[in-house]
Amino acid sequence: MIEHAKYWQDKALGGVEILKATFVKQHFPRHVHEGYCVAVIEKGAQHFLRDGAEHTAPVGSIVLVNSDQVHTGRTATEEGWSYRAIYPTPAELAPVIADIFGPGVEPWFPEPVVRDPQLARGLQVLHCLLEQGDEPLHCETLYYQMMGQLMQRHARMRPRQLLEKGGSHWAVAKVKEYLQAHYAEAVSLKDLTDCTGLSPSYLTRLFTRMTGMPPHAYLNQVRVSRAQQLLRMGLSLTDVAAATGFSDQSHLSRHFQRIMGVSPGRFAKVC
Repeated sequence: MIEHAKYWQDKALGGVEILKATFVKQHFPRHVHEGYCVAVIEKGAQHFLRDGAEHTAPVGSIVLVNSDQVHTGRTATEEGWSYRAIYPTPAELAPVIADIFGPGVEPWFPEPVVRDPQLARGLQVLHCLLEQGDEPLHCETLYYQMMGQLMQRHARMRPRQLLEKGGSHWAVAKVKEYLQAHYAEAVSLKDLTDCTGLSPSYLTRLFTRMTGMPPHAYLNQVRVSRAQQLLRMGLSLTDVAAATGFSDQSHLSRHFQRIMGVSPGRFAKVC
């Protein structure tokens, strides 16, 4: 298979992020998405880490990753894997969630890989219609139908211990806050220990254990997220790199491609 990726924000769905891709050598590092990841495997198989365990998704299966959940991604076969993915944020799914779970709830997908042929086929049809630019009413109707079925069949209320994990520790919250405020600067571990009062080794272990990634990986995640926002505003790649703490355009491109699966230049053309 030949590697390619097509990313867009779908106007019919109010800007929901969509990706159609084939990867062979791409190896996504530990990262998170603002929205849920709902992906159908069309060819090959995907191997990925979620919940601290390794999983393999074969053809026809649905990959489910919760919003803000650390995960990775790589091929599980020599020929690579092809998939169609939708990344709706909890806010974008709020009407569906409220109908099923009630208002103010953020559901959780407990299973990383599910076998649901009827739903997988429906998601593929929806994705193809979005790619073809079909009638907005048709796309919207099918989208809410598919998301409703997905939530009813495979989502659960998030367990309390998972709600508390990853952000409730004051030091982790403080480090996140610092990195989100200073992502454009050359942040050092001393900066983080100064703002928490913890030792470098303890702080690194604590942050990694609570979030699933070390501080420098989280910083790159924040930088790429901010880069997406600036690219949507029409800034040049050079200006975006400078504004987000990357040393140059090449540095930005390398991290953006690793986390997003598409280059920032291609992202800028469709966002």
